[in-house]
Amino acid sequence: MKLKAFYAMLLGASVFSTNVKADGNIKFTEFDLPNGLHVILHEDHATPIVAVSVMYHVGSKNEDPQRTGFAHFFEHLLFEGSENIGRGEYMKMVQAAGGQLNANTSQDRTFYYEVMPSNQLELALWMESERMLQAKIDMVGVETQRKVVKEEKKQRYDNTPYGQLLNVVYENAYTKHPYRWSPIGKEQYIDQSKLEEFMDFYKTFYVPNNAVLAIGGDLDITKTKELITKYFGDIPKGTKAIPRPTEVEPAQTAEKRVNFYDNVQLPAVIVAYHTPKMGTDDWYTLQLLTQMLSQGKSSRFQKEIVDKQQKGLAVGAFMIPNEDPGVAFMYGITNAGVKPEDLEASMLAEVERVKKELISDEEYQKLMNQAENDFVTQNQRIQGIVENLATYYTYFRNADLINTELSRYTKITKEDLKRVANKYFTKENRLVVYYLPKAQEKKG
Repeated sequence: MKLKAFYAMLLGASVFSTNVKADGNIKFTEFDLPNGLHVILHEDHATPIVAVSVMYHVGSKNEDPQRTGFAHFFEHLLFEGSENIGRGEYMKMVQAAGGQLNANTSQDRTFYYEVMPSNQLELALWMESERMLQAKIDMVGVETQRKVVKEEKKQRYDNTPYGQLLNVVYENAYTKHPYRWSPIGKEQYIDQSKLEEFMDFYKTFYVPNNAVLAIGGDLDITKTKELITKYFGDIPKGTKAIPRPTEVEPAQTAEKRVNFYDNVQLPAVIVAYHTPKMGTDDWYTLQLLTQMLSQGKSSRFQKEIVDKQQKGLAVGAFMIPNEDPGVAFMYGITNAGVKPEDLEASMLAEVERVKKELISDEEYQKLMNQAENDFVTQNQRIQGIVENLATYYTYFRNADLINTELSRYTKITKEDLKRVANKYFTKENRLVVYYLPKAQEKKG
């Protein structure tokens, strides 16, 4: 087998981490460079692979309301190249070295990563340092990425069935907090923006003192520290104040109801409840509650609404791990001939059951098993480990949550589930969206 094909096989597989303490914990080393860059290293020689990632603490919530979409735009723009990397060469260089790369943006952070053969660690570090120090930001790249982002918006949001679901919920659930707009933003703001605005955003947020460099895999800690100092140590600390949103969303005091019309065949119903800040005890309990309602074929929504009543074609419930207080989503797509009012009634009936009845010992144990399995699965790949380490530090300044967070779930009792459901799953705290076919709008 050729070496490149061998690495491709490793990169495409689930790369398991085996370098853990006797108690099962993931070992890591962390330190700060003088310029403020926080570094986290996880050594694991299970496979000759290394994951190099940089998480910048900037997402759509850091944007000017009249310039939304900047963070997501930069996710693309910073692949244009640098002073020493030719335009369009970033991906080619990584792939030529047998690696993979990608990036993603949320409301709270932007995450870049490469997964490489371990003998290419220095290349990945150099490329990420180039991105941080001297990314190529000019009108050629801006115009190129304007087209790319517009096309992505068309494909993923505008022309995808129910593609506006999250946007509609956030736009209506929030009135003051910057979560009220989504990371994709408004294309007209990107079109209106001048080059100096992009340069200012870059110099403000993509600086070492606003970033976490997390690396995991087949590496030597001492040598890796030397390489990090070589490539990142001389990058100047950012000189601009890093703006953090201070807006607090007012408590919702009455149910909100919205009809939204789109190019869909079947109506959908979304019920959303405001949740507390990520990391609080109630937040973990709400995670288990949404899991109980929708995870797996034996979940309550699936068994009752899809299998028994046959009112829903698809149902689900989930929470997005936002840094600030977020939203618990519950959704259902109606079966043919079913009115959205009937589907909503069935969804809310299941919510009321959670509020009124203690779950059984059997269902509770299933929840605990699912939580443990999900937690372990997240940390079975090197890429997942470095992302979790970076996220825990970025949001909580505590990377060791990768070893302790599971206990936040396992200490939740059946009584906690009922108490938290009654606290947050109230009529006054919910938004109900009917996601309807455009044909129905004409009738109205």
